[in-house]
Amino acid sequence: MGSPKDSEICYIYCFSATFIFRLIMNTAIQAALEHAVHALQAEGVLPTDFNNNGNLTRTKDRSHGDFASNIAMIASKAAGMKPRDLAEKILAALPEVADISKAEIAGPGFINFFLNADQRFAVLDQIQAQQNEFGRTQANAAKKIQVEFVSANPTSSLHVGHGRGAAYGMTVANLLEATGATVDREYYVNDAGRQMDILATSTYLRYLELTGQTLVFPKNAYQGDYVKEIAQSIIDQDGEAYVRPVADVYKDVPEDVQFAAELDADGNKVVLSGDKEKHIDGLIFNSQTLLGEGYRVFLQAALNAILDDIKDDLGEFGVHFNQWFSEETLTDKITEALQVLDQRGFLYEKEGNIWFKSTAFGDEKDRVVKRRNGQTTYFASDIAYHLNKLQRGYTDIIDIWGSDHHGYIARVKAAIDAMGYDSKKLTVLLVQFVSLWRGGEMVQMSSRSGQFVTLRDLRKEVGNDAARFYYVMRKSEQHIDFDLDLAVSQSKDNAVYYIQYAHARICRMLEKAQSIQVNFDASVARGLASKLELETETEILAKLAAYPEILVRAANAYEPHQIGNYLKELAALFHGWYNENKVLGDDAELTQARLLLSVNVRQVLRNGLELLGVSAPESM
Repeated sequence: MGSPKDSEICYIYCFSATFIFRLIMNTAIQAALEHAVHALQAEGVLPTDFNNNGNLTRTKDRSHGDFASNIAMIASKAAGMKPRDLAEKILAALPEVADISKAEIAGPGFINFFLNADQRFAVLDQIQAQQNEFGRTQANAAKKIQVEFVSANPTSSLHVGHGRGAAYGMTVANLLEATGATVDREYYVNDAGRQMDILATSTYLRYLELTGQTLVFPKNAYQGDYVKEIAQSIIDQDGEAYVRPVADVYKDVPEDVQFAAELDADGNKVVLSGDKEKHIDGLIFNSQTLLGEGYRVFLQAALNAILDDIKDDLGEFGVHFNQWFSEETLTDKITEALQVLDQRGFLYEKEGNIWFKSTAFGDEKDRVVKRRNGQTTYFASDIAYHLNKLQRGYTDIIDIWGSDHHGYIARVKAAIDAMGYDSKKLTVLLVQFVSLWRGGEMVQMSSRSGQFVTLRDLRKEVGNDAARFYYVMRKSEQHIDFDLDLAVSQSKDNAVYYIQYAHARICRMLEKAQSIQVNFDASVARGLASKLELETETEILAKLAAYPEILVRAANAYEPHQIGNYLKELAALFHGWYNENKVLGDDAELTQARLLLSVNVRQVLRNGLELLGVSAPESM
């Protein structure tokens, strides 16, 4: 191996000087607290069997110090005294800790620790040295992680719900990469099975209509105009080569569902007769029989058109994948997976079907993996796909599914354990639905009808930045009410605008400095950092220093909103400070120091926005 590059040395330095320093300080304070506990045990204040289970955390409010411990509240019962009284005894027993200027009691009994001033300025060196890499660590360097997300059926354009899965998955992957993990982003293409047959048959029926045939379009077919466009493309290429008599296509097909004109008391449609599922299945069978190999023309044309649309849509959204995995390629893997399960004694036959004993692993009931007609189920494909993932050597597998797939988690984990792997390797994040609001009213959406709001429509209305940001500002399992009016507003209430404006404001400030011949020099300014004496300046420095820890926490918890909230807080601190204090003032030295603080805020804002997939504009 060659010697490390300067950038690599910088990376290691910044990681050690920022993240490791905080780790060292945490350890040093914990050791001091442990010393105090032993001293108080020797005095009889605390029982000899007391174990210190208190937490030492970074504070959010600089007025509360840099670290806070709840040990006095945890130990008060064992000591038989009030937490504040015990906290006083702990403080008296604390040894000196280097780089800690003071410790004081707050609230009901918290002990707050304050770093020396020199340490507050150290973060300026770290950011200046590392720049775009600041905050990134190697905390997860040992991990090889696959993140599978979106994976929508290629039967229509992506809707706003898929958009949330896309933004969430991409951001989680970004965070994990930023903490050193090797990450593969994967889209599972459901290009086999019944839904694709419904799409192909829908396309064929539109083809017949466009070639002059008269028919009643099935209620359970795909209704959107995009189906007509795909059908037209086949006509443009092959003309009427696939025209068959409509009577033959509909021969012996069960009646389609018929609804009553009026809804029931709950607002639901009332079925009078027919069965929409049996009807579409009959049309699929007849279309396949009549067209033979020609049926695949419609299947492939529909798949390619929609998949190309999905890829373009996601690409424009800043969402990219290492691999698009085809379900059709799983045939051999399904056979292998079922053989493994059978050999391990977890398959049995009942009434002609082959069942997986998922109840042996905590599932609510056993699951069919192969039907009596020899066809394998969707679940069998899921088992095979996860076997494929496991065999690729990932340390962690993250699946991001829609919330309606909640019931699948137990059975997939059961299959993983049954095949001899560890299901703890699999984490499933369920992404809740998205409701769109405009003018105080909910925007109505539906799917099969083709009238849903697409991701492309949303992006066109609010822009990529707002969509990416607001999609990840809640935990995955929390529902999102997406306010379209707020997302495009230029106000403090619009968090993404507020953050971006802070970045642009600093850029504009630097341009102004140049225009009035204020020559900012970061190295000179660093020597003047002691001029940053205001409490708000200290708060900003502390907030900057917290970024690497926040990033690791957000990555390990799969919670992008932690980064979003951090950026909102940093932007709010900056705006408040800027509005109250003159940066480009008469004091040349103070001006240099405040410009240094500002450019470091700009850098961290940019770094955080990049991880969220949001731009950092230089002007607004």
